[in-house]
Amino acid sequence: MEFRVATVTDVPAVLALLADDAITRERGYGEVPTGLEPTIRAAFEAIEADPNNELIVAVEDGVVVGSCQLTWIPGLSRGGGWRLLVEAVRIHADRRGRGLGAEMMHWAIERARQRGCRMVQLTTDKRRTDAHRFYERLGFVASHEGMKLTL
Repeated sequence: MEFRVATVTDVPAVLALLADDAITRERGYGEVPTGLEPTIRAAFEAIEADPNNELIVAVEDGVVVGSCQLTWIPGLSRGGGWRLLVEAVRIHADRRGRGLGAEMMHWAIERARQRGCRMVQLTTDKRRTDAHRFYERLGFVASHEGMKLTL
C-alpha cells in the first residue's frame, strides 16, 4: 500500500470513493460527475495550495483504493499545540475488512507526530456505528459532541 498526496488526476477516483456511500447519497452527493466541475477543481486547487491541507490517496496495485483529507490546525488551547483533523476517510467497498483503513489511519497519525501535533481528531456521522467501532479500536475516544450547521 502506498500513501501519497493526491494529484488532480486522482480526483475522479476520490469522488467515486466519496459517492459510494449510503449517507452521502442521502445527502444528494452520490453521483460522480463525468468531468471536474469548476467548484470541485477550485476546491482541489485550494487544498493543493494550502500547506496545512493534504488530500491523501491510498494506492494498491496502481489503483486508488482509499482516501482521506488531512488538515493541520494551530490553536491556543493545549499550550498552543497543533492538531490534525482527519476528514472524509474512505476505503473502496470491495477492499474493506482487510486492514487498509487502519493502515491509512496509522500513516496519518504518524504524519501528525512528524508535524508536532498534540492531537488527532475527527468527526463521524452518528449513524456510522461500524466506523465508531473502527476508530475506537485505533484508540480514538468519543470525548465530545460534534455539531454542524449546513449552509
